[in-house]
Amino acid sequence: MKMHNFNAGPSVLPREVIEQTAKAVLDFEGHGLSILEISHRAKYFQPVVDEAEALFKELLDIPEGYSVLFLGGGASLQFCMVPYNFLVNKAAYLNTGVWSKKAIKEAQAFGEVNVVASSAETTFNYIPKGFVVPEDVDYFHYTANNTIYGTEIRETPNVGNVRLISDMSSDIFSHPVDVAKYDCIYGGAQKNLAPAGVTFVIVKNDALGKAKEAGRHIPTMLDYQTHVDGGSMFNTPPVLPIYTALQTLRWIKAQGGVTEMARRAKERADLLYSAIDSSKIFRPTILDEADRSYMNICFVMKDEYKELEADFLKFATDHGMVGVKGHRSVGGFRASCYNALPLESVQALVDCMKEFENK
Repeated sequence: MKMHNFNAGPSVLPREVIEQTAKAVLDFEGHGLSILEISHRAKYFQPVVDEAEALFKELLDIPEGYSVLFLGGGASLQFCMVPYNFLVNKAAYLNTGVWSKKAIKEAQAFGEVNVVASSAETTFNYIPKGFVVPEDVDYFHYTANNTIYGTEIRETPNVGNVRLISDMSSDIFSHPVDVAKYDCIYGGAQKNLAPAGVTFVIVKNDALGKAKEAGRHIPTMLDYQTHVDGGSMFNTPPVLPIYTALQTLRWIKAQGGVTEMARRAKERADLLYSAIDSSKIFRPTILDEADRSYMNICFVMKDEYKELEADFLKFATDHGMVGVKGHRSVGGFRASCYNALPLESVQALVDCMKEFENK
């Protein structure tokens, strides 16, 4: 039976990327050593980092003056590193879910945090609109895609001249981004790029240093400048996930780049949301179509069929649908449709839903 991977993360990867990584684990590019045991400073590993950074810049059309870093610690460490490096006096944050709440909590240790809007009162089932970001903040931070609740901000927020910082862990490379408007974009790579263990950071070089100029001491490992100067090699980086990320970046380019990833994302989402909206027993959790995530599609049973949730989960699992159980904090179901998920998997889930409904 074919398995269809809807896990929220670590998530589906292109099969060819997995196969290339597996080969490198046995023998890295004919050097007679596994990539698990080579030195990160070996002359034949440096090209991996260099090409990965170059493809990041090419695929996202990153302008001059930005660095791409490959670090450890996940996006959760970035919740701390961002205010450490950028929050001098005051920052604005948008609260759209669990991960933005965690980012806000960390930032409050470094200065004044203005939460400009929140959707907490309705369990984060929409993206706030019409909020005002003060012009005197150091930056405005938002979480682009909310994996738990199924909302997404695909268009760059219009906040005037305020610089942007965004957690794009789960929708990076799924739609175009105007990087020039951002001082920093970061994310854990285990959603749309690589196995768990590496974090990507896109940082504007001339935006760094202001916190230190204001008198803040930043620990060496938490200072972005350390890693810009060290080319992501200040200490041993997560070698294997970086290599896999490179293979994924090559795959994205070969498939047609970010434009093609965006087309596929919409195609997958349209197919599944249409099935949910037209169903007699399922309903969506996000009503405003403009707020619906293309990456994490959440749905539940209608109230009169609530007792069938466990039955459907077993039915779906028995039919090869992996990872469709909703997050423990919200329940229901969640189909994570990241870049590497083929359309046939979404069709298989839709067919499974219809078959269960007919039963």
